[in-house]
Amino acid sequence: MRTKRILITNDDGIYAAGLKALEQALVAAGEVTVVAPDREMSGTSQSISVHTPLRVHAFDEHHYAVSGTPADAVILALYRLLPAKPDLVISGINPGGNLGENVIYSGTVAAAMEATLHGVPAFAISHASRKYLDFTAAAAFAARLAERVLSEGLPPGVMLNVNVPRGEVRGVRVARQSQKISQNVVHEKTDPRGRPYFWLDETARLETAEPDSDYAAIRAHEISVTPLQIDRTDYASLERLAAWLPAFQMAFKT
Repeated sequence: MRTKRILITNDDGIYAAGLKALEQALVAAGEVTVVAPDREMSGTSQSISVHTPLRVHAFDEHHYAVSGTPADAVILALYRLLPAKPDLVISGINPGGNLGENVIYSGTVAAAMEATLHGVPAFAISHASRKYLDFTAAAAFAARLAERVLSEGLPPGVMLNVNVPRGEVRGVRVARQSQKISQNVVHEKTDPRGRPYFWLDETARLETAEPDSDYAAIRAHEISVTPLQIDRTDYASLERLAAWLPAFQMAFKT
């Protein structure tokens, strides 16, 4: 049987501790290649570099640093750096959760989504805390999930977003993406030259998390597994919006 090929990436950069923990955990699962940004690219979502050239530094045949976004790294891996298409792409392990609306901004999630867009099964995995970082549980679960995905696959156009709680893990839950429960905060300060600048932040209201959501799973010390899809069409709205068409069409009649 052919050895499975696994591509791993992240949005925290090639030297991130979470990436190293993920690579070590996957040694037994297959042939692992790392293609990751050469620096932190958190919050870049699924953006790609179209106005600047991309450069690649090859440490060896299985480790590459890319001067671009997580999505750039995946694209270069699939179409230039890897000798063959991987069987699985894993993005992580991110320090800090990617829950609720954060999946929209997350470079970690975006890397897995980019792979899914190109027809490769993928999942993103995050340690849902930025304090007391210990990637042991997340790395172990990533290895188990990788084996399951490699053997059973994922539905076309669907990736998995995984979040692992800090400390004790009491179970695993398949949960939906929660609705927005955070409040955006804009800090205005002044630089040494007296010019104003702004720093974006947010604060979460965890008590508002829906009981079947990813946030609720983390609060219960359970691993949250959320299927996300490329197709963002809201099919429930198609019929309702179609009822608007006659009024719009009148504008084109002579």
